[in-house]
Amino acid sequence: MVDASKSNPSRARKRVEVETTSLKRARDGSAFTRCEACNKDVPVGLIDMHSCSHDSMIKMNLEAQIVEKVTEVKRPAERKKAASSEPKAKNSKKEKKVKDPNMPKRAPTAFFLFMDDFRKEYKEANPDSKSVSTVAKEGGEKWKSMTDAEKKPYLEKSLELKAEYEKAMEKYNAGNEEEQVILDGED
Repeated sequence: MVDASKSNPSRARKRVEVETTSLKRARDGSAFTRCEACNKDVPVGLIDMHSCSHDSMIKMNLEAQIVEKVTEVKRPAERKKAASSEPKAKNSKKEKKVKDPNMPKRAPTAFFLFMDDFRKEYKEANPDSKSVSTVAKEGGEKWKSMTDAEKKPYLEKSLELKAEYEKAMEKYNAGNEEEQVILDGED
Protein backbone atom coordinates (compact mmCIF):
# COMPACT_ATOMS: atom_id res chain seq x y z
CA MET A 1 0.00 0.00 0.00
CA VAL A 2 1.39 3.40 -0.98
CA ASP A 3 1.21 6.28 1.50
CA ALA A 4 -1.10 8.88 -0.07
CA SER A 5 0.60 11.82 1.64
CA LYS A 6 3.96 10.98 0.00
CA SER A 7 2.63 10.19 -3.48
CA ASN A 8 0.61 13.42 -3.76
CA PRO A 9 2.75 16.29 -2.53
CA SER A 10 0.99 19.58 -1.83
CA ARG A 11 0.87 21.99 -4.72
CA ALA A 12 1.01 25.74 -4.76
CA ARG A 13 -2.34 27.11 -5.95
CA LYS A 14 -3.29 30.57 -7.02
CA ARG A 15 -5.73 32.36 -4.76
CA VAL A 16 -7.47 35.42 -6.07
CA GLU A 17 -8.15 38.30 -3.74
CA VAL A 18 -10.50 41.05 -4.81
CA GLU A 19 -11.30 44.38 -3.16
CA THR A 20 -14.87 44.56 -4.45
CA THR A 21 -17.81 42.22 -4.04
CA SER A 22 -18.40 41.81 -7.79
CA LEU A 23 -16.91 38.31 -7.70
CA LYS A 24 -18.46 35.12 -6.36
CA ARG A 25 -16.38 32.58 -4.44
CA ALA A 26 -16.49 28.80 -4.61
CA ARG A 27 -15.71 26.64 -1.56
CA ASP A 28 -12.12 26.17 -2.69
CA GLY A 29 -11.59 29.93 -2.86
CA SER A 30 -11.70 30.24 -6.66
CA ALA A 31 -13.33 33.40 -7.99
CA PHE A 32 -16.08 33.80 -10.57
CA THR A 33 -17.42 36.86 -12.30
CA ARG A 34 -20.68 37.28 -14.24
CA CYS A 35 -20.43 38.06 -17.93
CA GLU A 36 -22.81 40.90 -18.80
CA ALA A 37 -23.35 39.71 -22.39
CA CYS A 38 -24.18 36.04 -21.88
CA ASN A 39 -25.12 36.33 -18.17
CA LYS A 40 -22.93 33.33 -17.18
CA ASP A 41 -20.54 32.92 -14.28
CA VAL A 42 -17.02 32.76 -15.68
CA PRO A 43 -14.03 31.51 -13.67
CA VAL A 44 -11.50 34.30 -13.31
CA GLY A 45 -8.62 31.94 -14.07
CA LEU A 46 -10.27 30.90 -17.36
CA ILE A 47 -11.40 34.35 -18.48
CA ASP A 48 -9.04 34.09 -21.50
CA MET A 49 -10.98 31.09 -22.79
CA HIS A 50 -14.42 32.71 -22.47
CA SER A 51 -15.74 33.46 -25.93
CA CYS A 52 -18.02 36.44 -25.57
CA SER A 53 -18.05 39.89 -27.15
CA HIS A 54 -17.58 41.53 -23.77
CA ASP A 55 -14.56 39.51 -22.64
CA SER A 56 -12.20 42.40 -23.24
CA MET A 57 -14.34 44.65 -21.01
CA ILE A 58 -14.43 41.98 -18.30
CA LYS A 59 -10.65 41.55 -18.50
CA MET A 60 -10.10 45.26 -18.11
CA ASN A 61 -12.39 45.42 -15.06
CA LEU A 62 -10.78 42.41 -13.44
CA GLU A 63 -7.19 43.53 -14.01
CA ALA A 64 -7.96 46.65 -11.99
CA GLN A 65 -9.50 44.62 -9.13
CA ILE A 66 -7.44 41.43 -8.76
CA VAL A 67 -4.34 40.81 -6.72
CA GLU A 68 -3.00 37.26 -7.07
CA LYS A 69 -1.39 35.57 -4.15
CA VAL A 70 0.24 32.13 -4.23
CA THR A 71 -0.46 30.04 -1.13
CA GLU A 72 0.38 26.46 -0.30
CA VAL A 73 -2.69 24.35 0.32
CA LYS A 74 -2.20 21.83 3.13
CA ARG A 75 -4.14 18.60 3.40
CA PRO A 76 -5.92 17.80 6.70
CA ALA A 77 -3.34 15.14 7.66
CA GLU A 78 -0.51 17.63 7.12
CA ARG A 79 -2.30 20.21 9.26
CA LYS A 80 -2.52 17.76 12.14
CA LYS A 81 1.16 16.87 11.83
CA ALA A 82 2.14 20.54 11.73
CA ALA A 83 0.02 21.32 14.77
CA SER A 84 1.42 18.40 16.77
CA SER A 85 5.04 19.27 15.92
CA GLU A 86 4.72 22.79 17.34
CA PRO A 87 6.02 23.10 20.89
CA LYS A 88 3.29 23.25 23.48
CA ALA A 89 3.17 25.68 26.36
CA LYS A 90 4.75 24.39 29.56
CA ASN A 91 1.70 25.13 31.72
CA SER A 92 -0.93 24.04 29.22
CA LYS A 93 -2.68 21.77 31.73
CA LYS A 94 -5.04 23.53 34.06
CA GLU A 95 -4.42 22.83 37.67
CA LYS A 96 -7.44 21.31 39.37
CA LYS A 97 -8.79 23.47 42.15
CA VAL A 98 -8.47 21.74 45.49
CA LYS A 99 -11.85 21.48 47.19
CA ASP A 100 -11.99 22.27 50.90
CA PRO A 101 -13.37 19.22 52.74
CA ASN A 102 -14.86 21.50 55.44
CA MET A 103 -16.96 23.44 52.92
CA PRO A 104 -20.73 22.79 53.33
CA LYS A 105 -22.38 20.59 50.72
CA ARG A 106 -24.82 22.31 48.38
CA ALA A 107 -28.52 21.71 49.06
CA PRO A 108 -30.31 19.28 46.71
CA THR A 109 -33.04 20.51 44.39
CA ALA A 110 -36.67 19.48 44.69
CA PHE A 111 -36.23 16.97 41.88
CA PHE A 112 -33.33 15.25 43.65
CA LEU A 113 -35.35 15.03 46.86
CA PHE A 114 -38.17 13.48 44.85
CA MET A 115 -35.77 11.03 43.19
CA ASP A 116 -34.50 9.81 46.59
CA ASP A 117 -38.06 8.84 47.53
CA PHE A 118 -38.85 7.50 44.05
CA ARG A 119 -35.77 5.22 44.02
CA LYS A 120 -36.89 3.64 47.32
CA GLU A 121 -40.43 3.08 46.01
CA TYR A 122 -39.17 1.74 42.68
CA LYS A 123 -36.76 -0.68 44.37
CA GLU A 124 -39.58 -2.05 46.53
CA ALA A 125 -41.85 -2.47 43.52
CA ASN A 126 -39.09 -3.91 41.28
CA PRO A 127 -36.47 -5.65 43.45
CA ASP A 128 -34.89 -7.47 40.50
CA SER A 129 -34.33 -4.28 38.41
CA LYS A 130 -30.67 -3.18 38.51
CA SER A 131 -30.76 -0.63 35.69
CA VAL A 132 -30.00 2.85 36.99
CA SER A 133 -30.95 4.47 33.69
CA THR A 134 -34.42 2.88 33.76
CA VAL A 135 -35.05 4.19 37.28
CA ALA A 136 -33.86 7.67 36.30
CA LYS A 137 -35.96 7.70 33.12
CA GLU A 138 -39.14 6.61 34.88
CA GLY A 139 -38.48 9.04 37.75
CA GLY A 140 -38.10 11.91 35.28
CA GLU A 141 -41.32 10.96 33.51
CA LYS A 142 -43.21 10.79 36.78
CA TRP A 143 -41.81 14.17 37.90
CA LYS A 144 -42.95 15.77 34.64
CA SER A 145 -46.45 14.32 35.02
CA MET A 146 -46.86 15.48 38.64
CA THR A 147 -49.00 18.53 39.43
CA ASP A 148 -47.71 21.55 41.35
CA ALA A 149 -49.62 20.39 44.43
CA GLU A 150 -47.84 17.02 44.31
CA LYS A 151 -44.45 18.72 43.90
CA LYS A 152 -45.07 21.24 46.70
CA PRO A 153 -43.64 19.17 49.64
CA TYR A 154 -40.40 18.62 47.72
CA LEU A 155 -40.15 22.30 46.78
CA GLU A 156 -40.70 23.39 50.39
CA LYS A 157 -38.11 20.92 51.68
CA SER A 158 -35.57 22.10 49.11
CA LEU A 159 -36.13 25.73 50.15
CA GLU A 160 -35.54 24.81 53.81
CA LEU A 161 -32.35 22.96 52.94
CA LYS A 162 -31.20 25.84 50.75
CA ALA A 163 -31.69 28.30 53.63
CA GLU A 164 -29.66 26.01 55.92
CA TYR A 165 -26.94 25.77 53.28
CA GLU A 166 -26.75 29.56 52.92
CA LYS A 167 -26.40 29.97 56.70
CA ALA A 168 -23.68 27.31 56.75
CA MET A 169 -21.88 29.08 53.88
CA GLU A 170 -21.99 32.42 55.71
CA LYS A 171 -20.51 30.75 58.77
CA TYR A 172 -17.91 28.97 56.63
CA ASN A 173 -16.93 32.18 54.79
CA ALA A 174 -16.67 34.12 58.07
CA GLY A 175 -14.34 31.43 59.43
CA ASN A 176 -12.21 31.56 56.28
CA GLU A 177 -11.91 35.34 56.47
CA GLU A 178 -10.64 35.06 60.06
CA GLU A 179 -8.10 32.44 58.99
CA GLN A 180 -7.01 34.66 56.11
CA VAL A 181 -6.47 37.61 58.49
CA ILE A 182 -4.38 35.38 60.79
CA LEU A 183 -2.35 34.08 57.86
CA ASP A 184 -1.77 37.62 56.53
CA GLY A 185 -0.60 38.74 59.97
CA GLU A 186 2.07 36.01 60.09
CA ASP A 187 3.72 37.22 56.86
